[in-house]
Amino acid sequence: MNSANNKIAVLYIGADAYDGQRFAQEFARELEVKVATTPTQVLTLCSQTPAGFAAVVNAADPASVLGLSLMRVLKHERHIEQPIFWLLKKAPSPSLRAVLLETRGSELFSRATDHGHLLTRLYFLARTRQEPIDSTSPYALRMPVGKRIVDILCAGTALVLLSPLFLVLAVLIKLESRGPIFYYSYRVGAGYRVFKFWKLRSMRTNADKMLASMKNLNQYQPAEAAVLNETSVSSGVCPVCAANGTTCQTQLVDQRGQLICEELYRSQQKAAEAPAFLKIVNDPRVTRVGRFLRNTSIDELPQLYNVLRGDMSLVGNRPLPLYEAEKLLTDKHSQRFIAPAGLTGLWQVSRRGKGGNMSEEERKALDNEYARNYSIRTDLKIILKTIPALFQKENV
Repeated sequence: MNSANNKIAVLYIGADAYDGQRFAQEFARELEVKVATTPTQVLTLCSQTPAGFAAVVNAADPASVLGLSLMRVLKHERHIEQPIFWLLKKAPSPSLRAVLLETRGSELFSRATDHGHLLTRLYFLARTRQEPIDSTSPYALRMPVGKRIVDILCAGTALVLLSPLFLVLAVLIKLESRGPIFYYSYRVGAGYRVFKFWKLRSMRTNADKMLASMKNLNQYQPAEAAVLNETSVSSGVCPVCAANGTTCQTQLVDQRGQLICEELYRSQQKAAEAPAFLKIVNDPRVTRVGRFLRNTSIDELPQLYNVLRGDMSLVGNRPLPLYEAEKLLTDKHSQRFIAPAGLTGLWQVSRRGKGGNMSEEERKALDNEYARNYSIRTDLKIILKTIPALFQKENV
């Protein structure tokens, strides 16, 4: 971030100089944009000011000379640490998405719909890159040396000891369904860094294709979605007033020119919002072996490899899929990303076995609480609570 004018410096890469200028004008109040339209300009700017920008915004065709091959040069040969934000004209195919995310530090944004998310992401990134980093700042990334040492020793030892178990589980998974033994998805961890998140495969191989038709089973659906019914929506009266047989005191005029209760309208708007988290109880995509793996949390064991690599810690906030993480890019919720991603965490042990589902807001609050207060002592308490929780008969 430029301290003089409080703007965030970014390197914009695109084949069309006019598009670069238009991007710079659109975000003139927030960003200090350096535009590069050739590989030579990109390499020159990166060599002259390696820390002069917070991120690379690449709007070029990934297959062009400004695309994926050049980004690999920046990362692997020039060792650029700044993240790469791909600004795409349309949603990428699953194969293209996977290829783009293979480059370390890459994230995807839509030119049509994600400008707000891009700005919020840049603001969060700028906070964590301020020099010198203020350890008291709510956005300062903290990873105690002792925590990292414990992670390496425990994860390394566990992987060696558990290797015979992995062989047995591999046979069982293969016997029930075709497909790979291990499964990875891209997750967002500390500092909003994207990494490969490994698990033992517990679902059918076409699980991702089945997801769109099952979102109504999500336990994190807003409470308003369960309360609203066809009668109240068609009559324009909120459920409370409908039950009492009265009209609503405060009314608005909707887009069709009809009167609607203000309370009902607010509830409809909130119910229409997609929840940040997705969790399906008794998920039909899970195999029989997979259900055992999930109920015992054995499917999570390959994440010890993530811990050994430094992607995660033994204890932290659960790393989120990209579609969940992008919904938390606000000052209120992004604080969770200053804590390490973890195998287990505060929200997992806070309500497990006590009955009832945890609301989305409760989970967000617990993530932020851990990010503000985590320590070796806190981690030890969570680990001690996690061990008995693993044996509780609850489909989580």
